[in-house]
Amino acid sequence: MKRLLTLLTLCFLFHSAFSQKLLIHMDLEQSDHLKAYGVAYWVLEQGVNVEWLLNYRGGSFLMDHIPAIERECRIRGVNFLVINAGTIAQIYTQIEQENMDIVLLEKAPRISIYAPPSKQAWDDAVMLALDYAEIPYETVWDKQVLEGELDKYDWLHLHHEDFTGQYGKFYANYRNADWYQDQVEKNEAAAKELGFSKVSELKKAVAVEIKRYVGAGGFLFAMCSATDTFDIALAALQTDICAEVFDGDPLAPQAQQQLDFGNTFAFENFEIISDPMIYEYSNIDIPPSFAAPLRGPDAEFFKLFDFSAKYDPVPTMLTQCHVSAIKGFMGQTTGFRKTFIKKSIVIMGEAEGTDQVKYLHGNFGKGTFTYYAGHDPEDYQHYVNDPPTQLVLHKNSPGYRLILNNILFPAARKKKLKT
Repeated sequence: MKRLLTLLTLCFLFHSAFSQKLLIHMDLEQSDHLKAYGVAYWVLEQGVNVEWLLNYRGGSFLMDHIPAIERECRIRGVNFLVINAGTIAQIYTQIEQENMDIVLLEKAPRISIYAPPSKQAWDDAVMLALDYAEIPYETVWDKQVLEGELDKYDWLHLHHEDFTGQYGKFYANYRNADWYQDQVEKNEAAAKELGFSKVSELKKAVAVEIKRYVGAGGFLFAMCSATDTFDIALAALQTDICAEVFDGDPLAPQAQQQLDFGNTFAFENFEIISDPMIYEYSNIDIPPSFAAPLRGPDAEFFKLFDFSAKYDPVPTMLTQCHVSAIKGFMGQTTGFRKTFIKKSIVIMGEAEGTDQVKYLHGNFGKGTFTYYAGHDPEDYQHYVNDPPTQLVLHKNSPGYRLILNNILFPAARKKKLKT
């Protein structure tokens, strides 16, 4: 009898252990939202599936209760709850009845960052977010892209980059700076090594290869100037839009008329700004001087759109957050002018009452692209050579959460996704 009772006790404990789940809630009660994404990614790396509970407590993560996961949460300072079968059933019922859904995350995506091998005069928000969340990534540059290495990765982020070959249009203010001259020298040497007569031609070839990668099923994420310059480069494949100070010859006389908007991802009908003394590539961007009359990090916000979790899971995933209004922040590309956004694009965040779009998403071929305007969500006006943001001071940053939503997005089972 004693042996039977012991066996029954072990069976009960075994059943109880596997009927429990670990919930990483992502609402205002979460101590470190950014680290929580890192835990979810780490769990996927261990071969354990994660359920992303869209719109439930800020987009929470649910997984099997395994002691190693609980320990990892404690080490990283992430709040969690261990819940029983009854609570799990209640959560599932609530999700079924309300504007919520469950997306299964099955495999940690392979992440690549398009970034130069040498240190730049500015930092990159995505790299900061990945480093803080302890999510691994690899970097690629022009040579690796042109050799087809992007196919090794599920997700690609475009580092703060100028795909038009105009060196960020920093000519007016920084042409005599050591870092600017070093950037020009290294880019020209790379173009020559790879068989291109000009940097602008190299960058066009890179843009075309990235477009192919997306069409084949890759996930692309870009911020700041990598958004509009990528589209501008694709539109200008058959013409020269660079002033002589950038490539040694004048731009084509009919450069504007020769743009092909059928090649672009998100933007159309825009006008290029070819003057090298103007710190703008085109009229896609809404520069700070055109923005709302109230200026400053406490005066400007953009609002995330509400989507149907059951019918629009992709934009719902990408907008998971514990708040709906996010502080505005500048960049070389601060905001996208809605007038020039293609009708097929899903707008996910905009400054209400203005023409400024901050966050958008679209499909191309078998893949997707997401553009996020601005440079650093926790640095309202980031200048060249400013120190990088310390995310330990911004553990619950809504703006950085949008970046990390994109990191987990490729892990979702594709047959569940639709836009």
